[in-house]
Amino acid sequence: MKPLDFDRLSFMEGDRRVFLISGELHYFRVPHTGWRDRLQKLKDAGGNCAATYVPWLLHEPEEGQFSFGEAQLDFERFLEICQDVGLWAVVRPGPYQYSELLHGGLPHWLMTNYPEILSQSLDGRPIKPDISVSYLHPVFLKKTRRWFEAVVPRLARYQVSRGGAVAAVQIDNELMGIHEWYGSWDYHPVSMGVGSETGRWPDFLKKRYGTLESVNKAWGTSHATWAEVSPIDTNTLGTLAETRRLKDYNDFYFTVSAEFMQLLGGWLVELGIDAPLIHNSGGPGMNAYFEETVNQMGSNFLLGSDHYYNLGLDWGDGTHPTPKYASKVFYSLGMLEHLGMPPTVFELPGGSAMDFPPILGHDLECAYLTNLAYGMKGYNIYVFAGGKNPPGAADPSVGMSEYDYGAGISPTGELRELYHVEKKVADFILTHPWLPGAKRVSDCRLGLVREYARSVHYGTDERSVAVSNYSAWTLMRKGFMMTAFCASLSPEMIDMDSDDWLNDIQKPVILAAGTSLSKAIQERLVRFLSAGGKLLIAPILPTLDENFRSCTLLAEFLNARMTADGPDGLVNAWRPADAEAVVFDACTGDPIGWEIRTDTKGTVLLLERNWTMGRRWDEQMLREAVSFLGWQPVVRCDNPNVWTSLLSDGHESLLFLMNFFTGHLTARVSYQDPRTRNWIDKGSQTLEGINVKVIDQE
Repeated sequence: MKPLDFDRLSFMEGDRRVFLISGELHYFRVPHTGWRDRLQKLKDAGGNCAATYVPWLLHEPEEGQFSFGEAQLDFERFLEICQDVGLWAVVRPGPYQYSELLHGGLPHWLMTNYPEILSQSLDGRPIKPDISVSYLHPVFLKKTRRWFEAVVPRLARYQVSRGGAVAAVQIDNELMGIHEWYGSWDYHPVSMGVGSETGRWPDFLKKRYGTLESVNKAWGTSHATWAEVSPIDTNTLGTLAETRRLKDYNDFYFTVSAEFMQLLGGWLVELGIDAPLIHNSGGPGMNAYFEETVNQMGSNFLLGSDHYYNLGLDWGDGTHPTPKYASKVFYSLGMLEHLGMPPTVFELPGGSAMDFPPILGHDLECAYLTNLAYGMKGYNIYVFAGGKNPPGAADPSVGMSEYDYGAGISPTGELRELYHVEKKVADFILTHPWLPGAKRVSDCRLGLVREYARSVHYGTDERSVAVSNYSAWTLMRKGFMMTAFCASLSPEMIDMDSDDWLNDIQKPVILAAGTSLSKAIQERLVRFLSAGGKLLIAPILPTLDENFRSCTLLAEFLNARMTADGPDGLVNAWRPADAEAVVFDACTGDPIGWEIRTDTKGTVLLLERNWTMGRRWDEQMLREAVSFLGWQPVVRCDNPNVWTSLLSDGHESLLFLMNFFTGHLTARVSYQDPRTRNWIDKGSQTLEGINVKVIDQE
């Protein structure tokens, strides 16, 4: 077997681009007598990879007593069978696995004998005592290192580079989830240094600010020692100084998490791993948290995401794929690409731990094809085959002896409806071998500001700014993005923190802006407009940089008026006096979109509206705005409830039509052939409910 490699576009096997089609098979749950049968069925269903956790909980049941010889726990034999069948293997040795295991896969003795490792809220209480640890606590690291020394050399022997099947190794699992999902970042005084003169927190502040005096100036405080510098002060909530303080800890937490990942990755390499290191973000909303991790891990690291739509009554936005699910898929895959990765879903649903609401084959096919339509280049089905939990290993909140998961293959090996759906989608991908090299064809660009995407823990309070960071992120997702899909636009996401998008001055850039926007992005926008670019920006012009200090580069370039009438004396930018109204409210007739003239060839339209897609006139408004900026569509669809995506590698193409509603929909559709630029009329198309229809190029 050849090594599994990747670049920003796709996975690679040697010089050949390939689509990663993986299925999750837990050797510790699937009966060992059925391993070969399940792996062969994965291969028969179009799979080229199998994935499994290696639970610390099971292999070190008592401290210092490792168990690898039992037939059901013999993962080395499992990896040998993967090789025999012709499948790559992705292994996940932790330390965390989650997977509905007790303590998230951590040993019971670790959680009960060493309570000092538990993560803590700011008031010193454990965040969730049965599962949530402080990543960099020295005791936890010491025990994790010993676990790695026991298990990693065993995995290393089976790497592709040594003639085996292991093509990638995952570090931990859904990093930061054990804090995010249970209500608090970690403030542990030992590992984080909160309340200390020395440690990670004061060291971070010294690096960012230099002196305690500078911290006091930025935060409006009068701390006499570093130990007094608390991440939160309820007396100053709602002020610009407090927003800076909360953002500082947000950035610090992401930096510490990256340090944990880098440490574990270094151990893996030291202990013999030369395969790519991977990790799965806990979901689209968490992808942006990994910017520091990606920067530190280097080119041999791949970040993917989890894309579930139904894991129980309290999960997500519905019991089947919805427009909200589709929009999350769109920005999640785009963000992964911007981070330098082939867009990969390391947990694509193949069932659910809950029996109700059910995961139905029709819905599952819609979810898979939606991910494919928006640019997915690899996926791992979680889970591909069910099995039984080892005694005492199940999370009590789930409380099941059988880990059936409603998977495509039952615990006893029978094929179910989901298996045939999974095979159908894989067969579709394999009959279009150009898909790994394909890209979405676009006619406009949505500006992604990652800082907005990671601002939920500090940027929601609008008492100190006109438009908060999180409000701008909401406008991008629920205003611009949703409206664009309904208005038959074909947007792509561009990374505003990169220069990659600057040279294309023809396609309009659509940017949701908050009061705060980094100096570097404002400088890029000025360069873009100076070269003749076209910008739609809403709802305001920014006047602060990423650290909430005055920065009016873009506003001054556009000759906007400045007034210091905001909270805390905040400077606000207002449109220039000579701005011309060009877009009007469909109900009131009031002007809402203003052309701002510049001294260059660039065109700016300031849309003074903050909305969530809900009315047909929202679509009309956006079409008018982008048309003013020279928008030229690549797909035309007359039904706003049918969303489209055109994929092409420059030679072949596929048009995806998506219906996320339960009733049949009909739409008249045409698209521009990416090869010839000729328009192809596909006439009237009817879609079943919860359905993705794919139109092949003629």
